[in-house]
Amino acid sequence: MNLTVTGHHVDVTSSMRNYVNDKMERLQRHSENLFGIHVILTVEEKTRQKAEATIDVAGARLYADETRGDMYSAIDLLTDKLDRQLIRHKEKQKNHRHEREVPPSVDESPMDDIALDDTLG
Repeated sequence: MNLTVTGHHVDVTSSMRNYVNDKMERLQRHSENLFGIHVILTVEEKTRQKAEATIDVAGARLYADETRGDMYSAIDLLTDKLDRQLIRHKEKQKNHRHEREVPPSVDESPMDDIALDDTLG
């Protein structure tokens, strides 16, 4: 997983970077196909701190953002949102695969065609 953490109007400290890294590692349990995560930490006002992230997964690009008074709580809630999105994406992928595999119905069994051919001939 390629993780990029950038700051906008804020210096990203090593403790912030490590905190984001620990939280984003939690997302890997839902999908092995995480190609990249880009996290942007922003201070809009002194009381508004925003965390936003874009995740590239197989077949989609997921985005979430969260604004709070504390950067660490914004990162926590951002991770929760991304976690829910990844679960929903994984379920969609699973459902689409199962819809393609349609078993033949009882009415269309090949044995019925053979029985009809024997009576005609």
